[in-house]
Amino acid sequence: MQWGRTNKTNHNREEIMEKLTIREKSSYAIGEIASNIIWATIMFFLANFYTDVFGLPAAVAGTMFLIVKLFDAANDPIMGMIADRTRSRWGKFRPYLLFASVPYAVAGILMFITPDFSFTGKIIYAYVTYTMMMVIYTVMMIPYAALGGVMTSDPIDRTSLQSFRFVGAFTGNLLIQALTLKLVNHFGAGNDARGYQITMSIFAVMCIIFFYITFSGTRERVQPDPLTQTSIKHDLKDLLSNRPWIIVALVLFVMLIYIGIRSAVIVYYFIYYVGNKGLTAAFLTGGTLLVIASMLLPKWLTLKFGKRNSLVGLLIITGVAIGCNWFARPQDIVLIFALHFIQAAISGPTMPLLWSMMADAADYSEWKTGRRATALFYSASTFALKSGGALGGALALWILAAYGYQANVEQTPFSLLGMRLMMSFFPMAGALICAALVAFYNLSERQLLQIEKDLNQRRAKS
Repeated sequence: MQWGRTNKTNHNREEIMEKLTIREKSSYAIGEIASNIIWATIMFFLANFYTDVFGLPAAVAGTMFLIVKLFDAANDPIMGMIADRTRSRWGKFRPYLLFASVPYAVAGILMFITPDFSFTGKIIYAYVTYTMMMVIYTVMMIPYAALGGVMTSDPIDRTSLQSFRFVGAFTGNLLIQALTLKLVNHFGAGNDARGYQITMSIFAVMCIIFFYITFSGTRERVQPDPLTQTSIKHDLKDLLSNRPWIIVALVLFVMLIYIGIRSAVIVYYFIYYVGNKGLTAAFLTGGTLLVIASMLLPKWLTLKFGKRNSLVGLLIITGVAIGCNWFARPQDIVLIFALHFIQAAISGPTMPLLWSMMADAADYSEWKTGRRATALFYSASTFALKSGGALGGALALWILAAYGYQANVEQTPFSLLGMRLMMSFFPMAGALICAALVAFYNLSERQLLQIEKDLNQRRAKS
C-alpha cells in the first residue's frame, strides 16, 4: 500500500541511535490517550451500558463480546502485514494515524447510541457498531503500536518510550474513569442513553486531535534492510519460532483475561455489593493515578533487576494483593481501596516492560534471521491481547449470568458471591499464571546489548 512519494532517506547509525526527546516521547504518548478513550470506555463501561441502558441480557452481550473480539483479533496479523508493506512519504505506520482517526471517532459515537429498535434490531445494531469499532481500532492501533518499535533502536530508550506511552494510556483511563459517569449524568439528566451519546461525541473530537499530534510529532528511524527480501511465509515462520515473542504473547493473553474479568465487574461490585455506585469513580481514578506515578519505575527496574525478573516479582505481588480482596466486607471501604491501590501501584510497570520486551523480540528475530517485520510482531501480540480481552469480557458476563445476575434489582447472595470471586481469586490466579510464564523468557540484558550492537552495525553498512 502506498501514499504519496516514498521517502528514501538514508537512515545511518547515528540517526537510528538518536536519543528520543521528551517532546517526541510525549507526542507518541498522546496517541495512547486517544486509544484508551475508547479502550477504557469499552473495558469499564460498555458491559454495564449494554445490560442496564441498551437493554441486552448479560449472556447475549457476553457472547457478542467474544464473537466480535475474536473476529477482530484475527484481523490483527493481517493488518500487521499490510502495515509492514506500506510505503509513503510519512513512513510505514504514521499515515494510519492521520487517515483513520475520523472513522475511529465516528465509530466510537455510534457504539454508544441506543436506537428505538425491537429487541432483535438492537442486537443487530450492537453487533454491527461494535464490530465496526473493533475493526477501525485495529487499523489505527496496530500501526501505532509498531511505531514505538521503530522510533529508536536503543533498548533502554525503548523502555523509557513505553513508559511514556503507558502514562498516556493510564491518563486516558483516568479521563474515562473520572469523567464518564459524571458527564453521562450531567448531559443525560436522568436519560443515560442520551448522556452516553453526548459524552462519547466529546471524547471522539478529542481522539482526532490527539492522533494528529502523534502523527505530526514522531519519526520512524529504524528501517529494515532494503536489500532483504521478505515474504508472508517467512514472516510467519520467524514469528512462530521466536520463543521470546511466544512467551510475551501468552502473558498478554492471560493478563487480559484476568484484567477483563476484574475491570468489567467493578461497576457491578460497587452498585450491588458495596452498595455505593458513587465510589466507583474514586476507586478507579485513585488506582489509575498510582499506576501513572509508577511509570517512573520501569527504566530503573530494568537497570536494577532486568526486565524478566522485575516482571515476575511485580506479577506475584499484584496477584496476592488482588486475592486479598476476598476478605473485604461491604463496609470495609478503606480495605477495598487500599488493596486496589497497592495492586495498581505494583502492576503499573508491567505493561511498559512487556511492550519493551516485544520490541526486543522483534530485534532478536531480525538478528537471528536477517528479516524484520515490526508490525507483524506487534499485531500478533495485539491478537493475543485482544483474544484475552475478548475471553475476559465474555467470561465476566457469563459468570454474572451463571451466578444469577439480574439487572437493576437486589442481587441474591449467590450472585454477590460471583462478583466477589471476580474481584479476587479469579484474577489472582491469572496474575500468578503470568508470573510463571514470564520465568521462561530467555533474553538477558547482556544478550540484548549484543543484539543491538550487531544490528546497528548491519544497518550502518546498508
